[in-house]
Amino acid sequence: MLNYFCGWYFRCQSDWQTLAVIPSVHRTKESKFCAIQLITDTQSFHVPFPYSDFQKQDNQISIAGNRFGKEGITLDIQTTELHTNGSVRFGQFTPIKYDIMGPFRYVPFMQCRHSIFSMHHSVDGMLFLNETPYVFQDAIGYIEGDRGYSFPRKYVWTQCSFPAGALMLSIAEIPFGAFRFTGVIGIVLLHGNEYRLATYLGAKAVKIDPDEIIVRQGGFTLTVKPQEQSGHPLRAPVDGAMVRTIHEHPSCKVLYRFEENGIPLLVLDAPNAAFEYEY
Repeated sequence: MLNYFCGWYFRCQSDWQTLAVIPSVHRTKESKFCAIQLITDTQSFHVPFPYSDFQKQDNQISIAGNRFGKEGITLDIQTTELHTNGSVRFGQFTPIKYDIMGPFRYVPFMQCRHSIFSMHHSVDGMLFLNETPYVFQDAIGYIEGDRGYSFPRKYVWTQCSFPAGALMLSIAEIPFGAFRFTGVIGIVLLHGNEYRLATYLGAKAVKIDPDEIIVRQGGFTLTVKPQEQSGHPLRAPVDGAMVRTIHEHPSCKVLYRFEENGIPLLVLDAPNAAFEYEY
């Protein structure tokens, strides 16, 4: 039995609250299990479940009665540290034009494969976490996923939604046979136009620093400047098992600048962007 994980990342963002919910399923030589992680502006939670509690039918995921899918999220978790209940509904998804992995989707035995299910959709409803209400009224959602056996050893990731669109950027050290290279995948969705930055299109990370990340591809340049470095702990897979601790800031201030031939297409001072830096 091969070590394996598959996880889905549902991010719900309003003007004043952010909640990300991460259901996942894992398989190692020693065990099989599933989990739900939640991360808010102030804290994070990890709740393990028996593998038998996981079900997937079509595009609907269920873990012990907690449901995740194209229609929305329903939560009902009762532990000593976490009490959740409620539901949110999703509007029409905004998918990307084709697989974010491009030709790499056909490469076998990759450490981690990334997917983007919706760059932008509406979120409505209410979820309670330990009696704190998370109210989403015409809020914005984003959904992505990962599958494979381990997260990259080094990576940086950021995501942000805004009225005119959304963006996602991931830069990671990718093992490829006996070699390693720095891979880039990213989407800037702006006024209905999709701008894709990817290694297979010639994108290169010319600067990777905690204070500034710069990616160039032809005449396009994306600059990311996080203004906050702290984050909340999340668990990440190594050989299928959730034994690594990473840190995500789900709602922090990040400055984005996206240019084409020196002309700015987007200048965004985002107060509630998501950011992870694991270099």
